[in-house]
Amino acid sequence: MRCMRAAFASTVDADDPLAALRVGELPEPDPPAPDWTVVEVRASSLNHHDLWSLRGVGLPADRLPMILGCDAAGVDDAGNEVVVHSVVPDPADPRGMSILSERYPGTFADRVTVPRSNLIPKPAGLTFTEAACLPTAWLTAYRMLTTRGRVDQAESVLVQGAGGGVATAAVVLAVALGKRVYATSRDAEKQERVAALGATALASGSRLPERVDVVIETVGAATFDHSMKSAAPGARIVVSGATSGHLPAVDLRRVFAMQLEILGTSMGTPDELRDLLALCAQRGIRPVVDTEYGFSEVRDAFTRLHAGSTFGKLVLDHRR
Repeated sequence: MRCMRAAFASTVDADDPLAALRVGELPEPDPPAPDWTVVEVRASSLNHHDLWSLRGVGLPADRLPMILGCDAAGVDDAGNEVVVHSVVPDPADPRGMSILSERYPGTFADRVTVPRSNLIPKPAGLTFTEAACLPTAWLTAYRMLTTRGRVDQAESVLVQGAGGGVATAAVVLAVALGKRVYATSRDAEKQERVAALGATALASGSRLPERVDVVIETVGAATFDHSMKSAAPGARIVVSGATSGHLPAVDLRRVFAMQLEILGTSMGTPDELRDLLALCAQRGIRPVVDTEYGFSEVRDAFTRLHAGSTFGKLVLDHRR
């Protein structure tokens, strides 16, 4: 049996997710169907989804051990440089789909198996490190702005909680698309860094100079009232996360009086990933990378993610 390096959940621990993380060797997974193939992973990137998996959210005990990781760029069985779209059709899941590392082994390994239709050509202008940042956080941000937020009909955007992967991506993309961008953070250093990306940086909860057409909301309870009050008539508040809590108070009078749209979203489609890759290649847009680690340092990367101090993406170079 062929084995490979992998970072995986050996158990789950709701209180101490890092205690559930293991790094070692596991058998290489076999493609479960004829239309699946194997990708040699060159780079992958971390997401908060990986910490939630270690806590047991969406990962029951009967699926352990489970290789973690959603994002990857690498080389397919024909030698093509590819980016992996991590959303897999899954009739057993109530959503009709699952993400790599939920039911099927993830990308924090030497090799990953995926449906061949999930492989998107990597533009030559993007490195493996850059491309590995895009399939989850950046794709989510792109879908939030374009498909759900209809940013082409907007002039102004508010991004709550700048610093995280999705929020930082939303700032970079919205600026590149020519919008007036406001971004909030509790951290003064992150405010400075997001201002350097082209946004007007504000402390969390600050009054904006104007009401905005699109709000990018990944924080949840701590910022949702501010998102509502910052929204212009007919604005779209697009939600893809709730890191500070998932049960905010919502003033329904403001929703109907201002004719607001509150829209949920998660991830994106293969076509949206193709469009995102093309946009990055054509406009010279590059993901913000907080730190790049060798695969042997994967535990250090998880520790930094868990500490919550990142600005941009944490990337694993599988070649070292």
